[in-house]
Amino acid sequence: MKNHSYLFLIFICFCSIFIYFANSSKKPTINVYSWGEFISNGVNGSLDVNAEFENETGINVSLSIFQSNEEMYANLIGGGADYDVVIPSDYMISRMIQENMLSKLNFDNIPNYKFINKNHKNLTFDPKNEYSVPYTWGVLGIFYNEKYVKGEISWESLWDKKYKGKILMFDNFRDAFGIPFIKKGISVNSIDENDWKSAAEELKIQKPLVQNYMMDQIYDKLSGEEAYIAPYYCGCSLPDNLINGNYINFVIPEQGTNKFVDSMCVPKISTKKTEAEKYINFMCQKRIALANASVSEYIPAQKDAEAEIISDSEVFSNYNFKKAQVYKNLPYKIQKLADDLWVEIKAGDENSITDSIILSIIFILLILIYLNPLFKKLIYFLKKTRKRKRCQKLYL
Repeated sequence: MKNHSYLFLIFICFCSIFIYFANSSKKPTINVYSWGEFISNGVNGSLDVNAEFENETGINVSLSIFQSNEEMYANLIGGGADYDVVIPSDYMISRMIQENMLSKLNFDNIPNYKFINKNHKNLTFDPKNEYSVPYTWGVLGIFYNEKYVKGEISWESLWDKKYKGKILMFDNFRDAFGIPFIKKGISVNSIDENDWKSAAEELKIQKPLVQNYMMDQIYDKLSGEEAYIAPYYCGCSLPDNLINGNYINFVIPEQGTNKFVDSMCVPKISTKKTEAEKYINFMCQKRIALANASVSEYIPAQKDAEAEIISDSEVFSNYNFKKAQVYKNLPYKIQKLADDLWVEIKAGDENSITDSIILSIIFILLILIYLNPLFKKLIYFLKKTRKRKRCQKLYL
């Protein structure tokens, strides 16, 4: 009888273990596709946001990282990716909506949407806010070394001949063209070809003043005093390597700027839309938004977290963001024109330098040849031969 009791207990234990692992394996997993260092992961005592979500909801999170909107888009359009939440930028969201790549959100599953600042809703890339929930934002501005750059700073400062050879510029056409557009009071989303050609002429005028076209490397260049002034993205704080006595300051020009917004979306390919929307809802809490902002260094769209961060920033708290323009996707024809113009701008001086080098080499070779005694003998021989031929023609 005792043996039967032991067997029964073993059977019960086995069944319990089986049921436990069976239930564990049934826990849903959502695949999140985000920029790097955009979600707090528990490093250095920070909050592990995804672990917190898993504990709260029982939904596992698998996080993947992309380096650019274009990389993210290529992975989704290629069909080999299976993501439930993606966090693209404004213009890419506009494109993905146009190409029917995103699902309309069920906001019944996202009640915390009410905590998103209304200033970031109904923007040009998703005017009815059907496909996206704003996550974080920032603006373009000008970083400058106040030891060398004096007076009022504006977009025109990037064309100031005083700083020739010490100006850095964006190495992408969207932001590079955006600056002359803003400078002239033109929409950064203009579909007028003449506007793009006019902006290209401005950038060609600027080209001889530019030391280099680059992206993140501007921080090293500015802090090392190799360059004095550069446009770049800024969120809730200056990068660490730009402060600590390096004289680097930041300003948002009064003429206006580009405001970039990254938002959470659910791709059409998602098979766990409800779980994805729960994740988006979770991210709209103040404590979660603050934790993520501490990692991304951009401003959360969650209104309470945003207010706390901006109150500590003189630049952001005093700026009129109604002057800020948001990118949206451009028609293919304009994109193609802009690409071609950008290649022409970037190639301009490089071709001139190459041509100058080639001409210099040819000139030096000609001098060397001319000074060579054998060359002089050859010229003398050719002259005599030519004279003989002329004489022959006269006597014919």
